[in-house]
Amino acid sequence: MRVLSIDPGLGTTGFSLLDVVGNKTRLSAYGTIKSKPKDTLPQRLNYLFEEMNKILDQFLPDVMAIEDAFYSKNVKSAMTLGQARGSIILAAAQADIPVHEFAPRKVKMSVCGNGAASKEQVSYMVTQILKLKEPPKPLDVSDAMAVGLCFINQTRFA
Repeated sequence: MRVLSIDPGLGTTGFSLLDVVGNKTRLSAYGTIKSKPKDTLPQRLNYLFEEMNKILDQFLPDVMAIEDAFYSKNVKSAMTLGQARGSIILAAAQADIPVHEFAPRKVKMSVCGNGAASKEQVSYMVTQILKLKEPPKPLDVSDAMAVGLCFINQTRFA
């Protein structure tokens, strides 16, 4: 099974591809999608959608795991994140790829055993679990990997 995992954001979206064979998980690819801050919101959402389509076409994942929107005091930030998530989820839906959503606290609990873990703690645990030589950069990428590991843990132990 190939899992495309996503840490969504309008400015920077982190992604990773995790391949699962039996009880082994291997990191196949990772990266970021960065939109231009000077572009309009519709242009940035379209760019995110188009880049996600390229990733879906190139890597042919079986499933997508994406971090759910968190609740924020800043309504505008929460709305923008929701719109970015919508662009990503739409790309998966059009490619007929199932999408699984996970709350940030659930992801942190799954990977670190602590739902309030810091981004640095998540990065450290992802590095250990996937046996990486160094922590993935930027933190958006390690967060995406954590979302994928959360999905894998949930399906393995379901």
